[in-house]
Amino acid sequence: MRHWFEDVADHLGSGYLRYSFTKGTEQEVPFLVDVLGLAPGARILDVGCGPGRHAHALGRRGFEVVGVDISERFVALARDGAPAGAAVTFERADARSLRFDAEFDAVISLCQGAFGLSGGPGAALDPDRAVLDGMVRALKPGGRLALSAFSAYFQVRFLGDADAFDAERGVNHERTAVRNEDGEEVPAELWTTCFTPRELRLMAEAAGLRPEHVWSVEPGDYAARPPDLDHAEFLLLATRPSE
Repeated sequence: MRHWFEDVADHLGSGYLRYSFTKGTEQEVPFLVDVLGLAPGARILDVGCGPGRHAHALGRRGFEVVGVDISERFVALARDGAPAGAAVTFERADARSLRFDAEFDAVISLCQGAFGLSGGPGAALDPDRAVLDGMVRALKPGGRLALSAFSAYFQVRFLGDADAFDAERGVNHERTAVRNEDGEEVPAELWTTCFTPRELRLMAEAAGLRPEHVWSVEPGDYAARPPDLDHAEFLLLATRPSE
């Protein structure tokens, strides 16, 4: 079944990269390289890579990166923009059914690229657990995870007129409009699952990870900041224990 996000991505195309939340890549990537302790040449999986901005930046730093996204349009853009000579590849994949098995030193999923976008029409009560399970399977024993998720605290505190928050599921339904690279605007509906730090830690533990930190972050402002009510996202750092 076609994921609701595919239609949104098909229209956005490269226009996605004009949104302000995509402008923080060069701050976010060095921060992640440092806190994940990534060694030169480490192999990284970027789940929900979009047009590839994080994967490209990591590839320019000498890492081997595989980016996956459910949108064919975004995967094509990511391939076209890949840095020359970098060990960066992209493929279309549904994050709810990843095929990888203990292949990566690190897995990232940022800016609601995959985790947090499974709660649309007809979804199960907790669909993002399948996404997390696939990311855990993809990690080598001892591998590290960096995952951003939208803050339930922030969403409820700053609920807009175009938002409808489902308190049972923790899913915000937003009616908005999106513009493509030519400025053409169409209406769109977005479903974003929101989380608390405790929920993220419990999910990580249940999936077989050892959670280390949950920090409050914003796009372009990643920092080791304790959870609060004022930042839109949480960043979970966790490790798959060595066997």
